[in-house]
Amino acid sequence: MRLVVPPGAAQTEALQKAIDDCYLSGGGEVCLAAGEHHTGGFRLRSRVTLHLLSGAKLIGSRDPEDYFAYRRDAIEPLEKEEISDIPWSRQSADQDPSCSILRIPGSRWNNALIRLLHARDAAIVGDEGSVIDGMDPYDEAGEENYRGPHGIDAHDCENIRFSGYTIQNTGNWAHAVFHSRNLVFENITVLAGHDGIHVTSCANIQIDRCNFYTGDDCIAGFANQNVTVQGCEINTACSAFRFGGTNVFVEDCHIFGPARHVFRGSLTKEEKIAGAHPAKDGKHRFNMLSVFTYYADFSFPIPLEPRNIVFSRCRVENADRFLHFNYSGNELWQKNRPLSEICFQKIDAQGITMPLTAYGDEQNPVRIAIRDSRIAFAPEADVPLMHLANCERVELVNLTILRNGASPWILAWGDAVTLETKNIHGPGVERLCITKAQEPFSCRAI
Repeated sequence: MRLVVPPGAAQTEALQKAIDDCYLSGGGEVCLAAGEHHTGGFRLRSRVTLHLLSGAKLIGSRDPEDYFAYRRDAIEPLEKEEISDIPWSRQSADQDPSCSILRIPGSRWNNALIRLLHARDAAIVGDEGSVIDGMDPYDEAGEENYRGPHGIDAHDCENIRFSGYTIQNTGNWAHAVFHSRNLVFENITVLAGHDGIHVTSCANIQIDRCNFYTGDDCIAGFANQNVTVQGCEINTACSAFRFGGTNVFVEDCHIFGPARHVFRGSLTKEEKIAGAHPAKDGKHRFNMLSVFTYYADFSFPIPLEPRNIVFSRCRVENADRFLHFNYSGNELWQKNRPLSEICFQKIDAQGITMPLTAYGDEQNPVRIAIRDSRIAFAPEADVPLMHLANCERVELVNLTILRNGASPWILAWGDAVTLETKNIHGPGVERLCITKAQEPFSCRAI
């Protein structure tokens, strides 16, 4: 079945009916014609493709109460345990490590413009010039007391394809996907908003030729396995990757700052309510925090050892940090199962301003390799190359390292660090050695 929905206002029920009719007939395609389609939240179902034709613009409501229609679903009703009215609060997020509202698909936190629940063989695709616009909804009862619904939220799904569209100004993450398998994200552009693609407890993920210009993390999540990221443009006011997983391969990406879009957490309350997009004025945050920040909290279990994360042939410009793994215990989002192995190879990085940090687990020390790469620190950055602790092996091979100042090359906490170097070039590399830190470890959380 193929149904075409014309543009118009207040289309939530009409669009949901087209999807339901398509699903009940065995599947097919619901097409949005060119023009503006104004809706609240709706649910996409198994074997249905939502197709935004060229020039179609799906525009979300700015009222957060317009995103609960899935709770009245008579075709595939949610189970009682899948619905929760527990509100998000900073206290519960900090003190309740289970963060149960993330795992319950029918929680307010999981509201989204497009919902996929227990869906199989579905897709969201867009032709050139198609746009999904979340319109920066403000929700006093949302995360951090301002974040509104996600752009797209999926739970327990399989064989889902996201392709071709631009998604912008979402109230929270552009794509929030949990407990799902066989996911393809291709040729998507994410503008402003919060996290670009956030996948947790997922497997077999392909992110190909996507463009991220986000206010928050570009690619995020943890407890994932078999992830490939290829050929992406990655620009952020937070971390390019805040990620954890097993068998994660990032190849041929351009990762750069400063961000084109503001970190929305730096806006005033009035600016958040208005959906403001301020220019770079020195009052708001646009700097890129990190190329890779490890991520592992207790909102989901981590059954596999986080390892075999490999970055290859990537170009990096103007990030505060190159690597940020801090298992010392002072970061809320890095306290679950620790990272055991990460490798960077054929990386060209410039404009780094802070040390590479790798503070591993005492019982499971981390292994790090940086090979065939060039790392240039910003001229004003008189900082060590690395801060290390509990590292089973740090391998530095075939590197050019450009840094100024008199700071030690490598500061280490404790004795559990093994360093292997070969063919290192750059000013002062003859003095490259480990210096034992005299002060307690301190690292700004990001």
